[in-house]
Amino acid sequence: MYVSFEKAYYKYLKYVEIKQKRSSIHTLKEKFNNLILPYFKNFNIYNITAEDYIDFQYNLQKKKYSYNYLRNTHYLVVAFLDYCINFLNLKENVARKVGNFNNNNSITKNDFYTIKEFKKFIKYVDNEIYKQFFNLMFFTGTRPGEAMALRFSDLNDNILSITKTLDEHGTNGKRLIGTPKTKSSIRDISIDKKLKKDLLNLKKDYLKIYQNYDYDYYIFGGVKPLSPTTINRYKKKAADKAKIKCIRIHDFRHSHATLLLNKKIQIKVISKRLGHSNVDTTLNTYIHSDLSQEKRVIKTLNSIRY
Repeated sequence: MYVSFEKAYYKYLKYVEIKQKRSSIHTLKEKFNNLILPYFKNFNIYNITAEDYIDFQYNLQKKKYSYNYLRNTHYLVVAFLDYCINFLNLKENVARKVGNFNNNNSITKNDFYTIKEFKKFIKYVDNEIYKQFFNLMFFTGTRPGEAMALRFSDLNDNILSITKTLDEHGTNGKRLIGTPKTKSSIRDISIDKKLKKDLLNLKKDYLKIYQNYDYDYYIFGGVKPLSPTTINRYKKKAADKAKIKCIRIHDFRHSHATLLLNKKIQIKVISKRLGHSNVDTTLNTYIHSDLSQEKRVIKTLNSIRY
């Protein structure tokens, strides 16, 4: 029996396009086209061995993608092969059998800002709306799409309700509002007094500009949400002026988690705040990120042994 990996993929794509969000389909296509199909395209799905999948992982890990990127790629292959088992009579999911990529370095030194670095960075963001966007990302740990989708009706006293996300990429020039990534992503986040005051000041500015007191403005943008392209432009400009590394928008979320870990906040609290479905996700992603903690471990062990 012969079905090419590529042919099975297009069957799978039709299947998932009616079941998943546009943003998820965008990610799926991007990873299959750039990482998975170039290797497996002409394979007969019934002849793929564990050795083939190990070789696939080995080749990707040599290219030094981030662990999260590789881990999510693995999950896509697992889901695809599960589809093949259910609908194309494949006997075994070799990706599930082999397991995920090795996590040799969950978050590298360049993947987040310390509080000292963030203070340098934010000083050079010269637009108040973008300044508060970065403040919210750093001090709440929301996902970028969640932050962009926020309206003032989502802010009640010092609580932000995360109930939706904005498609960062858009389709046919339109960016769609959808539900968050998972059920656990729907959550309430407490914010500090300073952030609350700054966000409400943005609302006052919008009211002065637009003069519509009944409209539920986007917290970041007013009548229209911010563009990821423009956010990135402000981010790079500020980082360059501050003469510090430029991290990704998503890495402000990593920065928040690392900040709380360093302050010894319980991992359960951090996990709930980030909207992770379980504590293991938080541990696997962030537990190795703080190099200073590693130094403390060695210092402690040295003091015990000598």
